[in-house]
Amino acid sequence: MLLLQFTSNSIPILCFLLLIPIMILTSDSKPPPSVYEVLRAHGLPMGLLPKGVTKFEIDEGGRFQVHLDQACNAKFESELHYDRNVSGTLSYGRIGALSGISAQELFLWFPVKGIRVDVPSSGIIYFDVGVVYKQFSLSLFETPPDCTAATADVDGGRLIIDAVSKSNLGKLRYGLGQEQHFGRDFV
Repeated sequence: MLLLQFTSNSIPILCFLLLIPIMILTSDSKPPPSVYEVLRAHGLPMGLLPKGVTKFEIDEGGRFQVHLDQACNAKFESELHYDRNVSGTLSYGRIGALSGISAQELFLWFPVKGIRVDVPSSGIIYFDVGVVYKQFSLSLFETPPDCTAATADVDGGRLIIDAVSKSNLGKLRYGLGQEQHFGRDFV
């Protein structure tokens, strides 16, 4: 019969030996997937979000939040602006209820409300900017773009859109009324 005798010096060694299997099991666990891997798994290109993601969360319903180290702009065929926080709902081939991304058209910035890839083999991705869907080549978004710090122009552009869409509509109607009153040369 084997008798084990424990001394006060052997207890820490025994605890260490018991912890080794636990440490091995927890070290084998995989880290959570990156936002870029999740996009790829949902049939979307990795380059929809720029480099600089500091935190990524997604729930079982596909609702996600991405935190960037700073608000920034990236250049594709047109320029995209990313707020520090981007959120939306992810499903296969699309992002809905999107907030935190704006696209520039001419000199105005429009919020991107959704993104979709209907048929990956078509090579086309669609951005929902409210009134229309902007088409881009899917190849533009193959890799996460470098992003430069956002400038005041983006906010100014947003203010222009907000002003036109909200308060200046009345001024536009007033101006049209004056044009009819004073003749066509007034504007």
